[in-house]
Amino acid sequence: MSTQPLYRRVADILRSEISSGVFAPGARLPSERDLCDRFDASRNTVRNGLKVLVSEGLIAPSQGLGYEVRSHEVFSLNASRFENLTFPQNGDAYNTDVTQAGRRPHQEFRVEMQPASAEVAERLHIAEGATTVLRFCHRYVDGVPWSTQATNYPMWLVERAPRLAEPGDIDEGTTRYLAGVGVEQMGYFDAISTRMPTPEESRLLQTGDGVPVLVWRRTGYSVDKPIRFTITTLRGDLNEMNYEIGDLTALGGEK
Repeated sequence: MSTQPLYRRVADILRSEISSGVFAPGARLPSERDLCDRFDASRNTVRNGLKVLVSEGLIAPSQGLGYEVRSHEVFSLNASRFENLTFPQNGDAYNTDVTQAGRRPHQEFRVEMQPASAEVAERLHIAEGATTVLRFCHRYVDGVPWSTQATNYPMWLVERAPRLAEPGDIDEGTTRYLAGVGVEQMGYFDAISTRMPTPEESRLLQTGDGVPVLVWRRTGYSVDKPIRFTITTLRGDLNEMNYEIGDLTALGGEK
């Protein structure tokens, strides 16, 4: 006989059924009463099992009508191609990747002057507290919050590329814009980590209680100095990142 608590078995069985498609994204789970009957369990036991699935981001309360299965169509981001000028683009890198995947992009922008934090100053080789331009965007895929992106640019660069300080999107993407004014990004350094979201990140990304975020820090370099520092925060349940490194001829049509 299993020694696993009954609420855990409730969660495991429902999780398996969600994974196998018995309950598709957007479907409502049976009522608590029906689940009590099915598992021969008390309402508290069933609720505890449902709380496990809520904490994992698999289900969410549905306006007093029980629980609904959340959509989990994972978006795959090729981080080595992102911002690479040798690949054809339709607008900026984000719009290109999302539309090429047959999905719908949407972005909301904020641009402001901001003093450099210790981390930003270290990455950009400027003094802590020095003025930078922050370009912040809140990104969606198919209307679902996907990521936030905060990029700091040093003022010497803004003087050469004044559109960085203008509100709204730069249609061709900042990397192509900068290349057009003679500041080409020659390389980048990436650091990737995971953690639990802050309350503000949970609000913006609408994550479940137990869903982590993927934090992607990229420092872009011209031929002789750093030109920008970007922190992209992505929902951990809806994203994966991949890189292409070296000769991948053997992949053939699998890319």
